[in-house]
Amino acid sequence: MEPFRKPFHSDATFPFDMVYKDTKQSQEELPHHLHDWCELIYVYRGTGKFFIDQKLYDMHPGDLFIIPEDTIHRAFPDRVRPVTSTAIFFDPSFVRPSYIGDTFTYLHPFRESKRRKSYKLICPPAFRNDLEQHMQQIQREMLDKRSGYRHAVTLHLQYILFGLIRETDPEHQPEPASSDYGPLWMQQTLRDIDGHLFGDIGLASLSRQAAVSAAHFSRVFKQLTGMNVTTYITTKRIIQAKELLRQTDSNVSSIAVLCGFESLPHFYRVFKKITGVTPAAYKRQIL
Repeated sequence: MEPFRKPFHSDATFPFDMVYKDTKQSQEELPHHLHDWCELIYVYRGTGKFFIDQKLYDMHPGDLFIIPEDTIHRAFPDRVRPVTSTAIFFDPSFVRPSYIGDTFTYLHPFRESKRRKSYKLICPPAFRNDLEQHMQQIQREMLDKRSGYRHAVTLHLQYILFGLIRETDPEHQPEPASSDYGPLWMQQTLRDIDGHLFGDIGLASLSRQAAVSAAHFSRVFKQLTGMNVTTYITTKRIIQAKELLRQTDSNVSSIAVLCGFESLPHFYRVFKKITGVTPAAYKRQIL
């Protein structure tokens, strides 16, 4: 099963969405998924686990999860105490700098979380209070739709992101610990996959390296990540392919080989299945 690609149906001139104070049971949560928008998830109450990229985090009240675009993630709320949270989604272009040449970016927290592979912030009380107030104001603006509400939503989002930039300053915020849930060999496996993503890796080699049976490896991997090994590796490769298509002048054939795909037709099929478009179409979209 390929990861679910979450669609957004908002107005193209206002690429923003929010799900306010929603409580979901485990069976209502989306399966492992990714999307082209940035996402913030703030927890009000409840507990659970949250798999993001290569780590499994505990979810507690006051936690904020910072999820960049094209990041595999899935929530596992507790069955007895399910999580109530607010989720904010927006296209990265929604918060572009206002001035040409401006090096400041509201996307800094997302870039830092991706660089550090650290996606959780335990909100200090003052920031938590401000965050909840701005989210409440956004909800009110989205419901009332008074004149200028889109500008108001944008301003509240910018306040949230600006505060987040300060709270996630490396000198200010220590590295949050991921969950201890799961064996050490699985944590090492997830790091190894990222380190050797384009090599000859698969269930047989990974389970052998972890010194466990393939069947046990598959069962634990699916339990912790929500997907099987092949799907996880393939999705990670497509995410890297998208990044290469955005950031380099390499042609599609070269990127397919570099990302570990044995043939160009296979690369095209998998890319379209996961992203919804072909590599060539995606390249045209970002030009």
